Amino acid sequence: MPLSAVDCVQPSIQHTRDQLFRPFRFGQWSRLALVGILAAELHASGCNFNGFNFNIPSQPRRTQGFFAAAARFPHFDPRHFDPARIAQFAGLIAGVVLLAMVLFFVFLYINSVFRFILFDSVLKKHCSIGEGWHCWHRAGRRYFLWQIVLMIAQFLCLGVLIGVPLAIAAALGWFRDAGNHIARSVLGIVFLVGLFLLFALVAAAVQLLAKDFLVPIMALEEVDFADGWSRLMGLIRPEPGKYAVYLLLKIVLALAAAIIFSIIAIIPALFIVIPAVVAAFAAHAAGVGWNVTTVSLAVIVGTLLLFVLIYAIALICVPATVFFPAFSIHFFAARYPRLDALLHPPSPAPELPPVIESPPPAPEPPPLPPAPEPIG
Repeated sequence: MPLSAVDCVQPSIQHTRDQLFRPFRFGQWSRLALVGILAAELHASGCNFNGFNFNIPSQPRRTQGFFAAAARFPHFDPRHFDPARIAQFAGLIAGVVLLAMVLFFVFLYINSVFRFILFDSVLKKHCSIGEGWHCWHRAGRRYFLWQIVLMIAQFLCLGVLIGVPLAIAAALGWFRDAGNHIARSVLGIVFLVGLFLLFALVAAAVQLLAKDFLVPIMALEEVDFADGWSRLMGLIRPEPGKYAVYLLLKIVLALAAAIIFSIIAIIPALFIVIPAVVAAFAAHAAGVGWNVTTVSLAVIVGTLLLFVLIYAIALICVPATVFFPAFSIHFFAARYPRLDALLHPPSPAPELPPVIESPPPAPEPPPLPPAPEPIG
């Protein structure tokens, strides 16, 4: 009988313990942290530092002046721009937007490949990034196309869900005479919010099903996302209730993991943020001001510190990075024989004891000569 989602929690914990602590290997731990970042499998939310106050009583005015100076940027009056400078400014904005889009799609492609690397690493309890990239980049390319199709579909569905009601309201004249349609407007806003929440819930469920179940099918059967979804729907159709319970339980577990690991992540955040703040105050006390060089240096150092902070948090979140894929693997293996055969390979047949050959029998002694007959 297939395991329920609740029954898969304990085997997933045991799977995580075996992979990370029996034995403990820092090399694998560090590689899994990188895989968790690139596969977007971190389970720590942002840390809140609002309760910490870094006050320097001896220099309150200089501290206020420091932040005021940091907030002052040159004032640009559009009336004083000539067309050439406006064109340059527009080109710069377009270049930044284009670069951001290129970086987004590059990361999306890397993320698609690393979803398979994470699945393979947890399934085999061994992480090898170079080997995994060579093995899974083709499957990752197919999953990358799926993610693009999903984004386009989400934008189109969101446009229809929001645009059509707004167009109907505009056609009925609710926007021209809003004062006489307050009750209808409130009901319309509530309706739109409900539609948006429903859409967000469905989109999140589709993404979760894709990364947890579509990825194993695409990996083990080498099919594209359309055939993969067809086979996945065939597996979900006999027991949709158990998959719904799985989704709900995973959401609850993910929230619990986010709370726990966010609290733990405060420790590396303090070790990185506090020295950075102290260095900033020390630079201000030394008379360092804002110019092109210092701003560029601050951006570079801040970016590096951000990467270090993300990786430090990822190191802490490695148990969750392994547990959640293991949870989905154990749940899906009970319903997908190909995955179950890899997760629970047949135990090798016991070796038979060696057959000891008995020594050959000793040769029989030659017959004795007949006794001589008595004389007389």
